[in-house]
Amino acid sequence: MGRFVNPFTDTGFKIIFGQELSKPLLIDFLNTLLEDKEKIVDLQFLDKEKPRLHKKDRALIYDIFCETADHRHIIVEMQNREQEHFVERSIYYVSQAVSRQGTKGEWDYNINSVYFVAFMNFKLECLKSFRTDVQLKNTLTNETISDKIRFIYLQLPYFTREEDECKTYFERWIYIFKNMEILERIPWAAKYSVFARLGEIAKIANMNEKQRRKYDHDLKVLRDNYNILDFAQKKALAKGLEEGRAQGLAEGRAQGLEEARKEAAVEMLKEGMPIELVARISKLSIEDVTNLQSLLK
Repeated sequence: MGRFVNPFTDTGFKIIFGQELSKPLLIDFLNTLLEDKEKIVDLQFLDKEKPRLHKKDRALIYDIFCETADHRHIIVEMQNREQEHFVERSIYYVSQAVSRQGTKGEWDYNINSVYFVAFMNFKLECLKSFRTDVQLKNTLTNETISDKIRFIYLQLPYFTREEDECKTYFERWIYIFKNMEILERIPWAAKYSVFARLGEIAKIANMNEKQRRKYDHDLKVLRDNYNILDFAQKKALAKGLEEGRAQGLAEGRAQGLEEARKEAAVEMLKEGMPIELVARISKLSIEDVTNLQSLLK
């Protein structure tokens, strides 16, 4: 095990960005990311779980939900596995954060800004680069219509720079974040105090007993999920390719991938993982996962 936490685990991500002790790290990263004229000088963490607006709605649970001193709301998410409707999900989250600002009686619709920042440990076909910055703009003039809503998607697999290739402060932030689990030291800590602080906060040796237990569990789940899905995909893909040769290579691949998802889902269900989490990881519908669970009984 490395010296520093794996930021792709829930516990590791919260240690780095989601606790009072690490608030200066989050502020520094967001200022570097957003590059706004109005710098974030302080922020407060808001309740990550938001109750339903209506009975049929689902409760919202964010990784990190915070409000800056100038009342900008920022949602920060970490996602490890590809989700078919991830962009739509982010739109829903931001829409909910906007709609909850409404007040009864007279109201002039002067809403506070809502930003959505996503660390993505996968690639989406609709997002073609490491960073995709989305705002409301006039498609003819490219002028910003409103700065109240902003989406920033960071697809980490696209970031392939080595340490000596990172020239900007932002690139150095991303390099450390992506490679933290395998680092023996935090680079540039002597030059930037925030990186030195990050190194202290993210040391596994500095975890308390409760954090360590939770981190070890998160790490096991993360690795198990990768191994289960990777093995099932390879096994079922090979089987699908073999069976699908007569039907054509493309059809065989599609069949193999579908079987891979189902086999991975079955293995996760056997481990007692919740249906919604299994559906999210395997990219199957909740109905399909529910049907698979019924076959195990």
